[in-house]
Amino acid sequence: MVRTVLGDVPPEELGVCDAHDHLFISTPALPGQELDDAEAALAELTAFAALGGGAVVQWTPWGMGPRAEELPRLSRQSGIHVISATGMHQAKHYDRGELERVRGRLAELFIRELTSAPVQAGMIKVAGAYHRLDEHARNVMAAAAEAHHATGAPIGVHLEAGTAALDTLDLLCRTHGVAPDRVILGHLTRFPDTRIHRQVAEAGAFLAFDGPSRAHQATDWRLLDSLAALAGAGHAHQLLLGADTVTATARSGADGPGMPFLLAGLRPRIERELGTDLACAIFTGNPARAFAVRWRRP
Repeated sequence: MVRTVLGDVPPEELGVCDAHDHLFISTPALPGQELDDAEAALAELTAFAALGGGAVVQWTPWGMGPRAEELPRLSRQSGIHVISATGMHQAKHYDRGELERVRGRLAELFIRELTSAPVQAGMIKVAGAYHRLDEHARNVMAAAAEAHHATGAPIGVHLEAGTAALDTLDLLCRTHGVAPDRVILGHLTRFPDTRIHRQVAEAGAFLAFDGPSRAHQATDWRLLDSLAALAGAGHAHQLLLGADTVTATARSGADGPGMPFLLAGLRPRIERELGTDLACAIFTGNPARAFAVRWRRP
């Protein structure tokens, strides 16, 4: 089953999926750029639904304003399945006091949000540092692995500028025993090294690429090349795509492409240039498998 904010649903009910996005997010690292407008979030979901969208995965973790209590209403009113996240981002996104308060009990926190919170999460979000895994990342990933083993939840990884993918898989899979197909590596568009992409795909992980982004536009033009290279190497079943909207100006109702561009802009290009089968896999089949879990009670 896939754990949505309205309860567990069969994977085939997700439909067309934005596999990495944000409806709400706040961080001291981006002052004044918070996503905190519920009606703007509803408008974005509604626009995505109007183009045939069926599900959105919010990767906003604990402590960064995910506003989980708002998500069921937005899901009902838009008709979009919403999957939320627990987990923890890089240390810079938190007040030091917050980090101290939960130090040593992260796994317990993640498990509670996955299994007994009023609005339950359906995945665990973690994050690496630039070209490395710092002590904070290693501690959070260890807790995420413990929560995964207790519940079955998939682990989504913010790769800083798309880097440290191999180190991340080594830590989660070899050190902590997480199956590679339970790991979703995000932001690979931002470091379009096809050799590394091929290596992590061969290891068995899911690869999540971002849609065009005002904040990370330098490598947007490499997206289709990256997808084509991986599909050609036999990894079409591991590819995911998301808009990763992190600021209000990136939304379609403001100055950005937003969620709707995935279906109005990118999907037609993928169908035309790479084929409808690959488009269906990226938007429908692959997310259904990536976020489906045989949920366990800890």
